[in-house]
Amino acid sequence: MSWADLNLMPALPEIVLLIVVSAILIIDLFVKGERRGVTYLLSMLALVATGAATLAAWLPYPVLTFSGMYVADPIASVAKLGLVVATGVAMIYARQYAFDRGFLKGELFTLMLFALLGMCVMVSASHMLTLYIGLELLSLALYALIALSRESVPATEAAMKYFVLGALASGLLLYGVSMVYGGTQSLHIVAVAQSIASGNANVTLVSLGLVFIVAGLAFKLGAVPFHMWVPDVYQGAPTAVTLFVGSAPKLAAFVFVIRFLAQALEPAAVAWQPMLILLAIASLVVGNLAAIMQTNIKRMLAYSTISHMGFMLIGILAATPAGYSAAMFYAITYMLMALAGFGVLLALSRAGFDCETLDDLKGLNRKNAWYALLMLLVMFSMAGIPPLVGFYAKFAVLEAAVNVGLTWLAVVGVVMSLIGAFYYLRVVKAVYFDEATGSAGDALTVGGDMKLVLGVNGLVLLGLGILPNGLYTLCLEAVRQSLGTL
Repeated sequence: MSWADLNLMPALPEIVLLIVVSAILIIDLFVKGERRGVTYLLSMLALVATGAATLAAWLPYPVLTFSGMYVADPIASVAKLGLVVATGVAMIYARQYAFDRGFLKGELFTLMLFALLGMCVMVSASHMLTLYIGLELLSLALYALIALSRESVPATEAAMKYFVLGALASGLLLYGVSMVYGGTQSLHIVAVAQSIASGNANVTLVSLGLVFIVAGLAFKLGAVPFHMWVPDVYQGAPTAVTLFVGSAPKLAAFVFVIRFLAQALEPAAVAWQPMLILLAIASLVVGNLAAIMQTNIKRMLAYSTISHMGFMLIGILAATPAGYSAAMFYAITYMLMALAGFGVLLALSRAGFDCETLDDLKGLNRKNAWYALLMLLVMFSMAGIPPLVGFYAKFAVLEAAVNVGLTWLAVVGVVMSLIGAFYYLRVVKAVYFDEATGSAGDALTVGGDMKLVLGVNGLVLLGLGILPNGLYTLCLEAVRQSLGTL
C-alpha cells in the first residue's frame, strides 16, 4: 500500500480528536485560571468537532483502511456518537465537583479526551493489535484519572489496584491473541474468522487462546470472577471519575467484545457460548446478592454494574443479530443510567461533603424533590420497572436468549432482576420515606448547565422507555450492516 492509496476518511473522527486534544494540551500550559474555563470550552468544542467528523464519515457499510487494520462501520459510528455524548455529559457533571476538591486541572479534560480517543480506536479496530492499542490508550488515561486527586489516599489505592489488575488482564488478553495468531497465522479479524470457518486453523491453539481472551474480556467488562476491581475502584475514585469510568467505557467494552467474539471468533461460537453463560450467571448472582449488603451507594452501584454486565452478556451469547443489537441497546441505555445516577450524587455533593452513603440520601424528597425524582427514575430504570428504558433493555436481551432456546437462562435473569429490585427500591425508600439524617440536598452549588443536562438525562430514561423503537432499530440496523455475514 502506498501513501497515495491511503484512505484517511474513515478515521476522520480519530484524526480530528487527536489534533484538537494535542492543541488543547499546549494551550492549557498558558491557562492560569483555577476554573480552567478556556480548557473546558475547548474540550467541549473538541467533542463537537469529533461528533461532526463521525457523522461526516458515516457509511451504511464497512470500509477498511490502514491495510485492513481499521474499519469504519455503522456499529463503530453509533458507538462513537454515544461515547462523544457520554464524555461531554461527564465533563459537565464533573467540573464543579473537581473544582471544589482541587483537581480541576487541564489534565482532567485532556485525559478524558485521550480516553475517548482510545475508545474510538477500540470500536473501529479490525485487527487484534489495533484493538489492544485502543484498549491500552483508554486504560492508561483511566489510571491517571483515578489518581488525579493526589491528596486522596483512597483514590491512589484505587488507581494502584486498577493498574495492577489491568496489567494482568492485558497480559491474559495478549497471551490469548498470540495463541490465536499461532493457530490461524493472522491477527486480522476477517482473516481469523475465515481461517477458523474453512477448517485451516489449529483448533487446539485457537480454543486455548479463546479461554485467555474471554478471561481478559471478562475483566474489562467487570464480569465475575474478574470483578473485584470494580467496587474498589468505584468507591475509591473521586465520584466525578467514577462517573466516567462507569459509563462510556462500558459501551466501548461491548464493541470490543463484539470485535473479538462476534467477528473474529464467530465460527467458534460453540466454544465461547458456554463460557459466557457461566460468566453471565455468576455476574447476575454475585452482583445482585453482594449489592444488597452495601451501605455505600457507589459500591452498591459497582455491584449493580456487575449484574448489568451479566445481562449484556446474555444478549451477546445468543450469537444472533437480535442478540447483538439487544446487547448494544443495553450497553447504551446502561451508560445513560450510570451518567444520571452518578450525576445526581455529584449534584448533591459540595465542598467538604460527598454524597456516598444511603444515609446521605435519607429524606432527600423533603429537601429537593427534583433530585429525588431523578434518583427514582434512575433506580426504577436499573431495576427494570416499566415504563423506564431499563425494562425494555432487559426484555430485549432475555427475548434474544429465549429465541435461541435458552429459556432457563432467561428465567435466571428474571429471578435475579427481582432480587436486584430490592436494593434499588431501598434507595427509593430512603429518598422518599426515611427521616433526613444526612446533609445531601443542603446548600447545593449546581451550575445551570449541569441542572439542564442532568434533567434531560433523567427524562431521556423515561422517554426511551416509552418510545424505545427508534434507538433499538438503530442498533439492529447497525449490527446487520456491520455484521452482514451473520
